[in-house]
Amino acid sequence: MKLDILAIGVHPDDVELGCSGTLINEIKRGKKAGIIDLTQGELGTRGTIETRYQEAAQAAMLIGVSIRENLKMRDGFFTNDEAHQLRLIAAIRKYQPDIVIGNILNDRHPDHGRAGKLIADACFLSGLAKIETRDDNGNAQPKWRPAYVLQYIQDWYHEPDLLVDISDVFEQRMESIKAYSTQFNAPATGDNEPQTYISTPDFLESVIARARLFGKRIGVKYAEGFCSEKKIGIRSLDALVQVET
Repeated sequence: MKLDILAIGVHPDDVELGCSGTLINEIKRGKKAGIIDLTQGELGTRGTIETRYQEAAQAAMLIGVSIRENLKMRDGFFTNDEAHQLRLIAAIRKYQPDIVIGNILNDRHPDHGRAGKLIADACFLSGLAKIETRDDNGNAQPKWRPAYVLQYIQDWYHEPDLLVDISDVFEQRMESIKAYSTQFNAPATGDNEPQTYISTPDFLESVIARARLFGKRIGVKYAEGFCSEKKIGIRSLDALVQVET
């Protein structure tokens, strides 16, 4: 299945927090999008692997993606080496996305930056014909390089290179985040479920505040921000968002 957009997150919920509004926007416009989670989030303090899969499936339905796949790399211990690159290259070639959106290159959680670099490297290497990968049926895969690789902004602030208006889909975006009920803004589900950095109401409030901040920058109510190592061009000035100054 060819996708227009492939969003990749090292943990289930990264994509929802980082770019779910943009995915919902594009899907409503007829684009085909999918999500790949690199790990099962098994080191998370709250919840289990099983609950994360259930929550990820619910969030995927709310966003409207065509596929969601988990590569089952080791949470916290995956590396940006040949073996992991080849696994991700095979997935990129499988879905042939025009745009890949992945983790930011430097963040509070070390997995985010490591994953961001892995995603960027795999997207480049996927375009080299002499790197051989095979699909699930054992057939050789053709090379494929996405036209753009964007990084969604996570915990630490980064100045965005691109801001996307998500005002019309903001509530749907927030519902996809709240699908992770073991992780966000939920009371402890048992004696062994302590509050964490992301489980308090303050965390979700900061997510909303970030969207408002980015929205204000382009004269809309809510926006998501992205970084890009490649310059972004437009074909028409009609694509520019009107900003009141």
